[in-house]
Amino acid sequence: MTLRLIVVLVAVGAAALVTSGCGSDVPAGAVAKVGDSTIDKAEFDKWLATATQGTAQGGAAASLDPENDFEECAQSIVSQPVPQGSEKPSEADARKQCKDQYEQLKDEVMQFLIQAQWVQQEAEEQGVEVTEAEVRRSFEDQKRQAFPKERDYQEFLESSGMSEEDILFRVRLDTLQNKLTQKITEDEGKVSDEEVGDYYEENKETFAQPERRDLNVVLTKTEERAEQALEELENGSSFRAVAREFSIDEASKSQGGKLPDVAKGQQERALDEAVFSAQRGELEGPVRTQFGYYVFEVTDVTPASQQSLEEAEETIKNLLRSQKQQEALDGFIKDFREEYKDKTDCADDYVIAECSNAPKDRTETGPASGGAPQTPAPQTGAPPTPGAPPTGAPPTGAPPTGGAPPAAPPTAPAPAQP
Repeated sequence: MTLRLIVVLVAVGAAALVTSGCGSDVPAGAVAKVGDSTIDKAEFDKWLATATQGTAQGGAAASLDPENDFEECAQSIVSQPVPQGSEKPSEADARKQCKDQYEQLKDEVMQFLIQAQWVQQEAEEQGVEVTEAEVRRSFEDQKRQAFPKERDYQEFLESSGMSEEDILFRVRLDTLQNKLTQKITEDEGKVSDEEVGDYYEENKETFAQPERRDLNVVLTKTEERAEQALEELENGSSFRAVAREFSIDEASKSQGGKLPDVAKGQQERALDEAVFSAQRGELEGPVRTQFGYYVFEVTDVTPASQQSLEEAEETIKNLLRSQKQQEALDGFIKDFREEYKDKTDCADDYVIAECSNAPKDRTETGPASGGAPQTPAPQTGAPPTPGAPPTGAPPTGAPPTGGAPPAAPPTAPAPAQP
């Protein structure tokens, strides 16, 4: 997999802005407990503050302050010019917008930290390890792609508020989840000859190719113009010259009248019947269609064909292998989420869908597959950050049909590059 490099979590707030809750089994000074491990409030505040700096860059998000009822954020929104004909939002609406953004991004930081614990604990349980050399190698590869110059990288660190240690932590998580996916699916890719044969017989038509013909064509608006074009061709003029003078089809006209690789059943019925009953090298037409009148000549014929089982075997094996791997991964993810959610207890002010003490009607903050949620991309155009897979993309070793790795930390889509 080629990793797209992306900006770390979008979130807002600072250490002093959030008060610690008292979840049922969460020790003081922590926001959550996953099994025997805790997520300290200081760690939560650090990622929240870091993400704030990397996301806001002076915009309204930079001033999200729940203690002051989002006053500065709301004023930033209402002071912005609005397009002509649009209504300026009220201060109350602006405050609500700021509060909603704050709550969403706060939840996303919690999701990242909880799912990071899930990945690390599952990797330890399954004996999956990554070396510092592997992490460093992956980091350097991604850094070279995102930041051709060291100066660009240093400027990014300064503007984002991230440290290299933060980035390496995310690279390590990515590498762990890739290896987990490989381990889960490595024994699920065995496909028997019988399975291949059965699939071929059940889907034989998908391995067939219809007859195809290459044409020279001229398309005119009227029958009279088509007759004139036909007369020119019968008198020895080339299709290129006649198409240039008479044709209204710009695509074939620009190619000297050529219309290659036409499959049976692909064209309007009248033209299709005429084309596939014509003799090679004979001028035909005019043929009336909804687009106008065609004069044409068949220049080459490729007969219909059927791939043999032997020819289709590798394609079918790859398809069935991918399906089996995806089914195994889907089953694992379902059990994985249920198991670790049961182990996860959150402080009262930090409860999200991944917590066992979440309200029963609370919706998941991430896709059912465990993949990354879609979070708003920064508007700064800043270079992306190494260390996370693209939203929705399968990790290395995942089946080609996709599926995000289990409990992938939430990420933001890559912004457009300047």
